[in-house]
Amino acid sequence: MKIDDLFAVIEARSGSDPEFSWTAKLLSQGSDKCAEKFGEEAIETIIAATKKNKSGLIHETVDLLYHLVVMLHANEVKLTEITEELKRRKNISGIEEKKSRST
Repeated sequence: MKIDDLFAVIEARSGSDPEFSWTAKLLSQGSDKCAEKFGEEAIETIIAATKKNKSGLIHETVDLLYHLVVMLHANEVKLTEITEELKRRKNISGIEEKKSRST
């Protein structure tokens, strides 16, 4: 599965019955809850990485990516917007990009 497939799955499940779809249930609880779940998964991913638990890291990364896409969907952020920003940054160093941000 590619990331665009994951975006499509989340989009398709967003209209499902929250009683039968975790995606629909999470989205029905609002963007703050989606962000909270993403944060929880981020912490679990960090823990797996610091424990050098490769299989756990893979598992938690999948959960993290899923919850990231759900959070983006809840905030009406499209994959095309993400890819456009990636393209914009392609030939810019990380240091240069940080300096260009408004404070």
